[in-house]
Amino acid sequence: MAETLLDYEAEAAHYDRTRGGVPRAAAAAEAVLRLVPQGARTLLDLACGTGLVTERLARPGLRVHGADAAHAMLRVAAARVPDRVVRADARRLPLPDASLDAVCAVWLLHLVPFTAEIVAEAARVLAPGGVLIATVDKDAAHDVGSDIDAILRPHRSAVTASDRADLITRHAAAHGLEPAPGTHFTGHGQGSTPRDTVRKLRAGYFASWFDGDTAATATVVAALTALPEQDRPRDDPRYRLARFVRRG
Repeated sequence: MAETLLDYEAEAAHYDRTRGGVPRAAAAAEAVLRLVPQGARTLLDLACGTGLVTERLARPGLRVHGADAAHAMLRVAAARVPDRVVRADARRLPLPDASLDAVCAVWLLHLVPFTAEIVAEAARVLAPGGVLIATVDKDAAHDVGSDIDAILRPHRSAVTASDRADLITRHAAAHGLEPAPGTHFTGHGQGSTPRDTVRKLRAGYFASWFDGDTAATATVVAALTALPEQDRPRDDPRYRLARFVRRG
């Protein structure tokens, strides 16, 4: 997996506040809508969480629904998009074949080891000409060229990342989804600080991409602790949205 899995039932109460809030959600929603065909009438937001992005996927003529596996997340989302969210596993959606014009998965694929199943299910529910839109290479997006990244970069490895763009493209091709131009958006409020990076490193947040033993971790921690402006956020990441179109 690309990072330590969180308990999203427990995270729901403060999830938005710790993930960039409305500015980050608004940027994500605007980027998704840029990639949804103008003629689309139905969009499913996979792993919609608290619905902060879902409620902003608004466009005349476009009906938007959300799905998530966590009860607590859905309780928050249901207040934002009433009657349009459902509890569901992204691998087994309660929908007929070819029933949607668009599916989006923002900040999902990096969390799970079964991305091939998610892509396959998205392809199943998409009508011909429908699109799958998903964030890819999330961990890599956090390397913004800062002083923090200069210390971390020698220890970064994308080998086990489940949302690598090349990997998702292969999964898509296996299920009749062809790559199309994507876009990027800013992860507002997600810039790293040296102090918080040390906290996350020690807590195991970077376990999947941090290539180093205990001694290397200690060396990295010492270097991060020595950086100036320990609580100043560095630049926000630029997330990548990939798009795939259903053949037919």
